[in-house]
Amino acid sequence: MSSQYFAGKTVWITGASSGIGEALAYRCSATGARLILSARREDELARVKASCAHSDRCTVMPLDLSNQQQIESVADKVLQQFGTVDILVNNGGISQRSTVIETDVNVDRRIMEVDYFSGVILTKKLLPAMTAKGAGHIVVISSIVGLFGFPVRSAYSAAKHALHGFYESLWAEQHTQGIRVTIVCPGRILTDVSLHALTKDGTPHGIMDHGQKNGITADTCARKIMRAVRKNKKEVYIGKIDLLMIYFKRYIPWLYYQLVSKVQPK
Repeated sequence: MSSQYFAGKTVWITGASSGIGEALAYRCSATGARLILSARREDELARVKASCAHSDRCTVMPLDLSNQQQIESVADKVLQQFGTVDILVNNGGISQRSTVIETDVNVDRRIMEVDYFSGVILTKKLLPAMTAKGAGHIVVISSIVGLFGFPVRSAYSAAKHALHGFYESLWAEQHTQGIRVTIVCPGRILTDVSLHALTKDGTPHGIMDHGQKNGITADTCARKIMRAVRKNKKEVYIGKIDLLMIYFKRYIPWLYYQLVSKVQPK
């Protein structure tokens, strides 16, 4: 059923060289969608493209999400080549493993630039063409920590919280113009996110977290995302028992605070 929504559409996926983005690329390609694959590592994007079901319908657009000028330039190229993008998947991002007191503010800024501002810039670049067409779907990969705070994730959680405020407002303004927004909140997913997470001085964490190692697969996550997009869900939670924290914070806040206070930062 998901293939009926994605077939023939132009789908731009950031962070497409690994993890959830890579899994989404394979599943979207299988539907016959035209793909634009972006990430910093061009060699990895080429690998993903070669592994797609319809590699001839995939275009590689290397992109550093921390570079605003490059984001705008690549967006201009995409608009010139494709006219419009039907589905934008703002997936690229970077996590964190450091406490507030020890984290250099430049790390906070970098995470905010990559996880929040990059998607905002892309959205603003593509939105006029989407509204002119009267249709467009923006898929935002947030996190369950975009819904509550968690130790050693302060900058990451802050950036993800910001996404909700921006894209909920965007939907409120533009849904009558045919613009759809789906905010995805994954929990623990088996990806390399913890390996590349930034520590207090901006260096990679380099450790596979236990939670990530035992999370659901990126392919399972991608399948659930595509189903949510097809159903035009406004917000979707994807994970295992870790999703309970969302409901504890919402409905039993004292239990959330009790549990989160017992987490030992690593």
